[in-house]
Amino acid sequence: MADGDGRWQAGLAAYASQFQIPEDRVYEHMRSQFGERLTTEAVFAAGAAWTDDCLSLRDRSLIVLAALAVQNGVEARLRTHVRWALDHGVTPEELEAMGALLAVYVGYPRASVAMETIREVVTTEQAG
Repeated sequence: MADGDGRWQAGLAAYASQFQIPEDRVYEHMRSQFGERLTTEAVFAAGAAWTDDCLSLRDRSLIVLAALAVQNGVEARLRTHVRWALDHGVTPEELEAMGALLAVYVGYPRASVAMETIREVVTTEQAG
């Protein structure tokens, strides 16, 4: 894959970290689930979105979690990003505070579903 500005490799590195797999397995892992076109777009996009110096990985994780929490039916993606947020230094207490804040702005039903998922992942990570 052509990678004139390093975004491809940065995207592979971001997804390798997120999925906890080697970088050389990322493309095939994603392609088998999402197809070639979406995977290619996602890897390039992640290479840009997760690597600039404006926001820390911790800040990015909180933003992504908030965005996922306000959507319906994305609990599987939310689980992956909660674990990654913990890897990026977000604390369980901060996740609880985020959930409470989101309830005010997006409503209790969406925030409570997100918090169930978040608490499930945090409990699993703390036990393991």
